[in-house]
Amino acid sequence: MRILYLADTRFPLERANGIQTFETCRALAARGHMVTLIVRPDTADPPRDPWAFYGAARDARFTISATPTIAGPVRRPAYLLAVLPRIASRTDDVVLTRDLGMASIAVRLGAGMRPPVIYEAHGYAPAVSAELPRLLGHSEPPSARKLARLAARERRVWLRADGYVTLTATHRDELAARFGPRRNAAVIPDGTRLTPHRTYAPRSPRETLVVGYAGHLYPWKGVDTLIEALAAVPAVKAVIIGGQPGEGDGARLQALARAFGVAHRTEFTGWQRPTDVAALLLDCDILVLPNVRSTLSERYTSPLKLFEYLAAGRPIVASNLPAVREILTDGINALLVEPGNAAALAAALDSLAHNPQLADRLGRRAFADAALFSWDARAARLEPVLVEAGGRS
Repeated sequence: MRILYLADTRFPLERANGIQTFETCRALAARGHMVTLIVRPDTADPPRDPWAFYGAARDARFTISATPTIAGPVRRPAYLLAVLPRIASRTDDVVLTRDLGMASIAVRLGAGMRPPVIYEAHGYAPAVSAELPRLLGHSEPPSARKLARLAARERRVWLRADGYVTLTATHRDELAARFGPRRNAAVIPDGTRLTPHRTYAPRSPRETLVVGYAGHLYPWKGVDTLIEALAAVPAVKAVIIGGQPGEGDGARLQALARAFGVAHRTEFTGWQRPTDVAALLLDCDILVLPNVRSTLSERYTSPLKLFEYLAAGRPIVASNLPAVREILTDGINALLVEPGNAAALAAALDSLAHNPQLADRLGRRAFADAALFSWDARAARLEPVLVEAGGRS
């Protein structure tokens, strides 16, 4: 199958959506599909090679094509002008995108003027847009007009797209309740890269355990809760992996660690190359996903770190949220605690620190469950959606 993937973003991208886009395309190509990813050019000087950046061997079945470089307010129209002729040419069997705006434009073209369109939703746009200003603690809330425009796009794509993918069942059910049921809609969570011939390797016992977190440092990610919990568990130290250069969250959390008296037990690595994160996680004894309650965390989250945690084979302590429970089960492959409750998180960490048998059992099960969430497994789940959509063209 010839798949055209549209991603109106600079590439490669340091954030999780860049990794997810690259790995999804790469996994589909590895399964024999011809994939063309159209992106905007890298803004680094000199431009970076995506294959090297993401640490992957080249595959001739996967082509990454950058549109002409245009900056400023015409950037989006320039991208559209570059990709619309390709869409209209119908040289591809399907169009796949996680960009709501692109999907909305594509489905408005007549069915005879485009290939079938599959949209991969990563959140209900009006809800995300309304909540982000509060979660980030800055910027003005969106206008009612903007929210109405986003809701119209969501409805249009849900009703007209030839295939639809959500990351969580909670999100799919929300859309069905809003707009009615639809065919060819699948729930497909994110994934992780697994090494060949992987074997479970537990951490050797040590006096001070290392608790790891990887990802963004925004307030709703819950690292604040982890730092507060750390103050109640003196037998552990923390490694905080991630954060974006130029954003203030790292400094905010370092100040919080000083305020709680745990700065000497808290290491902030800053942003790390995607290829380096797995080794850092393996050096941890416990991995934490401490998201606080929010619409994003409860309904839409399928964070890459969750699947990287599983692959590491370490016991996981995570917030007890509906979207998280679709992957993790308390006492089976993780310990689930009340979101935002530092005392509950501290109790779970202390329990694992003093019960190595429990830690080993949870880590082993997490390691085994990771096989269900490889990028190849994700591509295999995507294929029926692509095939059904292509068969209806």
